[in-house]
Amino acid sequence: MIIHYLIGGLIALGIVAALLGYVRNRKFERMLERGEIAEIPEAEEIPEACCGKHEVCERDSLLAAVSKKIEYYEDEDLDRYRGISGEAYGEEAVSEFQEVLYTLRDTEVAGWLRSLQLRGIELPDSLKDEAFLIVGEHRI
Repeated sequence: MIIHYLIGGLIALGIVAALLGYVRNRKFERMLERGEIAEIPEAEEIPEACCGKHEVCERDSLLAAVSKKIEYYEDEDLDRYRGISGEAYGEEAVSEFQEVLYTLRDTEVAGWLRSLQLRGIELPDSLKDEAFLIVGEHRI
């Protein structure tokens, strides 16, 4: 008996969704005829992960795909390390990265790491654990 209610409910939801879609399309067709819009907008696919449109989500994400905007954290001089492997840095280079890392607020570290990634700069291996620990503690 309960299964009949569930099936009936699913059918009812399908009908409601179809009606809402029809009403939406009619609304856009009328707007198009009146010249209010140039074309009927396509439905947007909702991403599974963070969309990157909200500062909280974008700020905490380490994925370069989230935002293509490169931000500098007063670290323009690190651009000369573009293309160098994380294990190939000397002591002086590591100290430059450390100086930037230690002057950042905890909330800025994820954005800085994302910025380095977008700029093609690899973080020195000796700092990776510490940087990711800071990001992880901030998320908790």
